[in-house]
Amino acid sequence: METIQSKANQGRVADAPSGHWVYRVLPRWLWPYAQLARWDRPIGWQLLLWPCWWSAALAATAYPRPTDPLLTLLPAPWYLLLFFVGAVAMRGAGCTYNDIVDEDIDNQVERTRSRPLPAGKMTRRQAWAFLIIQALVGLAVLLQFNSFAIPLGIVSLAIVAIYPFMKRITNWPQFVLGLAFSWGALMGWAVEFGDLDGPAIMLYIGSILWVIGYDTIYAHQDNEDDAIVGVRSTARLFGDNTKTWLVGLYGGTLVCFAIAFASAQVPMPALAGLIAAGAHMARQIIRLDINDPDQCLKLFKSNNQVGWLIFLGLIGGALWVALKPLV
Repeated sequence: METIQSKANQGRVADAPSGHWVYRVLPRWLWPYAQLARWDRPIGWQLLLWPCWWSAALAATAYPRPTDPLLTLLPAPWYLLLFFVGAVAMRGAGCTYNDIVDEDIDNQVERTRSRPLPAGKMTRRQAWAFLIIQALVGLAVLLQFNSFAIPLGIVSLAIVAIYPFMKRITNWPQFVLGLAFSWGALMGWAVEFGDLDGPAIMLYIGSILWVIGYDTIYAHQDNEDDAIVGVRSTARLFGDNTKTWLVGLYGGTLVCFAIAFASAQVPMPALAGLIAAGAHMARQIIRLDINDPDQCLKLFKSNNQVGWLIFLGLIGGALWVALKPLV
């Protein structure tokens, strides 16, 4: 399926892979809904999920004692599953809402005019109905958590609601995106402890810096079109100084995460994942060519590997505590 979607043809969205399961498995009438939720581009829910899983793993491993059994040091599989379902649902709901708000802008940008609404493949009424269904799935997930985590999760909706408008009024819409996409860094800790402490706050701040960094790389794909239609971004703000900014943003991310790990007293082996993630971030900065949209997209997607490295580092720390007495 190489056809790019337009008002005349139904195909894939411009920056989505042609061989994705969405186009092989789903009937054509469902394609616009899948595209609206970005099911054909999983990197979004993956990047939304990682702060949740990091926070859950950090909370489980926090303040360990040598006598703690391994299962108590690992994040509960049930919570990891709930965060996964919630991330997919709420990322889809957020993208649907964003597309409803940005329909006119998307129609003027080459990369986004093939999305379902500007391409005329669905109505705004259908988009709103789909948004409500996804939000209800997210609510069902949220209601599985404790009485502290539920209202904490609801608060994040205010940030999600204002985000699509930020590109019109500030050069820092990526900061607002960071506030929303990093909320899971608070949720995992809140679900485990029923409150918020320093480690969760530092993880949240570090994740915000990470989001600003990777979404700046992503936004460089649309620099020319954004300038024409008046959309603001950190990519346009940083311009040729993007690499310098990324050193600061990614460096700040690693420092904040290290402080979070130290204040939670997680085992030292967890730092191995953080060091590996830092090496990956450095590689992104070195390889970045802001004038190559394809490379920008590839480097942006590679941040899923950063998520895995940090998460597996925390899991490794838990295993170290459990296995060390046996050595």
